Amino acid sequence: MNLLLLQTLHVAGVIALFSSLGAILLGNSNHKGASMLHGISLIFILLIGFAMLKKPPMGQYWWMAKIGLWLFIGVAPVFAKRKLLPAPVVLVLCIAAATFSAWLGITKPF
Repeated sequence: MNLLLLQTLHVAGVIALFSSLGAILLGNSNHKGASMLHGISLIFILLIGFAMLKKPPMGQYWWMAKIGLWLFIGVAPVFAKRKLLPAPVVLVLCIAAATFSAWLGITKPF
């Protein structure tokens, strides 16, 4: 598949992910639809990310760090739901994790 198309789909998944996070963390209504979009977006981002890699470079560890950040963003709504952290703090941490993940994907430092 075309790399530019995969990158565009990856970014579209990230946009959907953060739209759902905003709805879950800052909304006051039923979160069922937003929770579904959160999970679907996470799976979509993971599959497209591996499609871009084709074969993960086992000698490099940046992509493993990205999966760890992906897992954190996946469980982040639980922190707010169980009131372990305030929802705005969780959202800021998710934005920081996504920013670091983007930096890792662009620079591939290790």
